[in-house]
Amino acid sequence: MSHVSILGTGNMGPAIATIVTKGGNTVELFNSSDTSKPVTGDIVVLAVPYASVAQILSERADQLAGKIVVDITNPLNFETFDGLTVPADSSAAAEIAAKLPQSRVLKAFNTNFGATLGSGTVGTEPTTVLIAGDDAEAKALLAGIVSAAGLKAIDAGSLKRARELEALAFLQITLAAGEKISWTGGFAVIS
Repeated sequence: MSHVSILGTGNMGPAIATIVTKGGNTVELFNSSDTSKPVTGDIVVLAVPYASVAQILSERADQLAGKIVVDITNPLNFETFDGLTVPADSSAAAEIAAKLPQSRVLKAFNTNFGATLGSGTVGTEPTTVLIAGDDAEAKALLAGIVSAAGLKAIDAGSLKRARELEALAFLQITLAAGEKISWTGGFAVIS
């Protein structure tokens, strides 16, 4: 069993916590601004807005060393809602990995809405969590946690694929914000 620390108590943090505990793993969920509690999980999920990541990394980089760090952020330009804020040849996950060289960084959960994680379905299909990263063991561990909760996990490739995952999430979020799809729906992967 794994112990997971989740930084962030918005919609996504509790939804991911439910997934973690469904498979018999333990979780600690706390407000990302509460720096009085150290992260103790083998896996740390950054369930925060992208704009909060820099501060979290500056305050907790030493605590994240040696851990699997799961980036769920989407670096959207919320002023214009017309693009991503990271360079075209990069991703939020790549920036995090560069700042945490002693951590194993994964990109996951960013293409899911909290409601589909909670329900376990997108329409009639099981919710699929796409996982990108350069560490096969870390991806397999996270995939096992996701699968134990009854969801599908797909290895989306190396951490370089995080850019495409962020673009996919951007499209899905803009469609939902434009009321073209529901926040309880989204994209499903059929394999």
